Amino acid sequence: MAKVRHESEWYPLEPGETVLDGLLRQGVHVPHACRAGACQSCLMRATSGAVPEAAQVGLKDTLRARGYFLACACRPQEGTALEVAGASELRVPARVVALESLSGDVFAVRLEVESPLDYRAGQYVTVVRADGLARSYSLASLPREGQLELHVRLVPGGAMSGWFAREVRPGERVHLQGPAGDCFYVPGQPEAPLLLAGTGTGLAPLYGILRDALEAGHTGPIHLFHGAREPAGLYLVDALRALAASHPNLHYRPVVLAGGGGQMEEGALDAKVLTCLPKRPVGWRAFLCGNPEAVLSLRKKLFLAGFSLKDIHADAFLPSTPRAGPVAGAA
Repeated sequence: MAKVRHESEWYPLEPGETVLDGLLRQGVHVPHACRAGACQSCLMRATSGAVPEAAQVGLKDTLRARGYFLACACRPQEGTALEVAGASELRVPARVVALESLSGDVFAVRLEVESPLDYRAGQYVTVVRADGLARSYSLASLPREGQLELHVRLVPGGAMSGWFAREVRPGERVHLQGPAGDCFYVPGQPEAPLLLAGTGTGLAPLYGILRDALEAGHTGPIHLFHGAREPAGLYLVDALRALAASHPNLHYRPVVLAGGGGQMEEGALDAKVLTCLPKRPVGWRAFLCGNPEAVLSLRKKLFLAGFSLKDIHADAFLPSTPRAGPVAGAA
């Protein structure tokens, strides 16, 4: 039987059980959200014992070298005694400075950190509340802007989104962990066509990536598609239309997925995206964010259409998962 030592106590793990599940089962609180190895909110550090390689997939080399691993992906071998610590040293204090409604169920949360955060627009950070509740959000802001901007969708029953919407006031303190993620603009090849496509609050990283590319002087065509089930789900429409009006290489297309779009286009997002592609999309780069099913489907279709996998950057927005039971909505 494998066992884990956390805060001076030893906890046995059942065969094949992850460190996260074993600790939660025995009443130990560990920050976590997606439980799928994507958000990195369950990062822990091994102070003694062997960590399976699978528990460090996707982590930076500097984190792996220091013994960090993903508790949700760590299944120690039978007989392993693993001593672990939390990831508090990776967190920086921040405070909420403003909240702004962007649509009926989406609002912007703006934060200030006590020391500059080294990030790229489009990456994500994990917000950790004082009680340890953790959720990951993409960065819509640019580093030069000083404040960090997150787009939060209010989910019915959502622990973090409901707290932000109903209880948080400017001055509220939180901690941030990160940044993480590879979905961001890299300067170079300014003439390359860019495809940005997302659903819901998947617009947040795309908004950051778009503005980063424009400020870097990107001259190639940029196609931005934002899909929502209903017209009310689309946001930043005026700001994006203004950007398109001032940048002839930007083509912005809001898409209503469930019909009734009025001035908006209607139909399936992937079908709309494919219409803008040439027969041979050589040199194109794609950034896909939002609903996991939509992201995975579009990624596959872009590959079949001729995209190189290395040129498709994707961040699926995985829902938060409760300690037991089925997958819940992102919260």
